[in-house]
Amino acid sequence: MKFSVLTIFPEIFSGFLNESIIGRAVEGEQIEVELLDIRLFCKDKHKNVDDRPYGGGAGMVMKPEPLSDAIFFAKKNNKNAKVAAMTPQGKPFTQKKAVSLAKEDELILVCGRYEGIDERVFDLYVDEEISIGDYVLTGGEIPAMVVIDAVTRLIPGVLGCSDSAGEESFSEGRIEYPHYTRPYDFKGIKVPDILLSGNHGEVEKWRRTASLLRTLDKRPDMLFTDPVSEEEKKILSLLFGRLEDFVRK
Repeated sequence: MKFSVLTIFPEIFSGFLNESIIGRAVEGEQIEVELLDIRLFCKDKHKNVDDRPYGGGAGMVMKPEPLSDAIFFAKKNNKNAKVAAMTPQGKPFTQKKAVSLAKEDELILVCGRYEGIDERVFDLYVDEEISIGDYVLTGGEIPAMVVIDAVTRLIPGVLGCSDSAGEESFSEGRIEYPHYTRPYDFKGIKVPDILLSGNHGEVEKWRRTASLLRTLDKRPDMLFTDPVSEEEKKILSLLFGRLEDFVRK
């Protein structure tokens, strides 16, 4: 899969693209990341990517011409590549959106700066706007990294274990169950005995229950976006009122 990132600060991505899972995915050619410096597409001698906003007001606005040329360049080998702009007014980035984007052959990620991007860029070239949260950052580079990271982890072979991505939080609309490793007893808190039983059926039941409990406790809103399944209804009917004791035993 190819990511083309349009930014005025390509050097921000150097550490991100060279370390850990993302670095290995780049080295193993499971993903390709092309960093395009928007300033290189400016035609004036000062390489200005921004200008004062029409109508007045504070700040500067990114000009449409350099971004337009950068997007055309990014599409040189794939005219159908999806263009996504990282903006605070975009639709929230979710695991479902990551799964959807992972089906694309190529993504062009536009990283805005300053007060924003000339609206005509959105009108003419942007397929969708993505937000990683209801807050404002200094630029779209960090959101672009978030998208690249979340999508890359879904590409077969990147995580090594094929089951890893499918068992994580939000993969099925629920918070992931708790994890434990050695030592068995850490400062008086012991690993739930069911995890040492070797009974895979009971372990799986415990994990489904723990996942549901965590979702109820930390993100009950997810029960509205992803309705309670029949299996979960059975768990709730059996354990409601003593669910906490079940998870801890």
